[in-house]
Amino acid sequence: MSTRLLLARHGQTDWNVQSRYMGQVDIPLDGVGRHQAALLGRRLAGEALTAIYTSDLLRARETAIAIAAHHSCPLIDEIRLREMDFGGWQGMTYAEIQETDRINLEAWEADRLKSAPPGGESLNEFNSRVEAAYQAIIQSHLEETILMVAHGGVLKILVCLVLGLPPERYWQIQLSPASLSEIWVYPEGGSLDFLNDTCHLREEERPGGE
Repeated sequence: MSTRLLLARHGQTDWNVQSRYMGQVDIPLDGVGRHQAALLGRRLAGEALTAIYTSDLLRARETAIAIAAHHSCPLIDEIRLREMDFGGWQGMTYAEIQETDRINLEAWEADRLKSAPPGGESLNEFNSRVEAAYQAIIQSHLEETILMVAHGGVLKILVCLVLGLPPERYWQIQLSPASLSEIWVYPEGGSLDFLNDTCHLREEERPGGE
């Protein structure tokens, strides 16, 4: 008994380009991100999806809608798939946080599991939230193919959960905007088929070749 789990990161936003912590601020896709979402939708058009689950934040939902246009399955908002809450650091770059809140930053980097950005979530809290969503979704879709559209942090935590890695290892996983990954989930554990695939975003398919 298995579930085929496809993981899609949302397309690019202005804050991705500026390397700002987005967290749970509701930032939309930029022009490139909307085009990436369309290409991702085209890539997934032939998949027999039972359901599409998405973070309710706009950048993920816009990406999910572009994919869902090719399918008749339900598109389901799942608030627990929101990005990690970075609290007062949301909207800031790492350099800005270093300059204005170095003490809290050092505490967070020393123990991300238990420490949290001011007004935000610790890694333990984030992991528990994502795991609860993952377990509920998987139990509802045994022997099916489903898609989750979410954020880099969420999807990296999901990969750690499925592969039995501790959540603090999530930083070792890299996921590009509009990337696709595939995992098979079995009762005894998960098997990673591919990770961070962006072949659908080939240079020649971008507007004007840019």
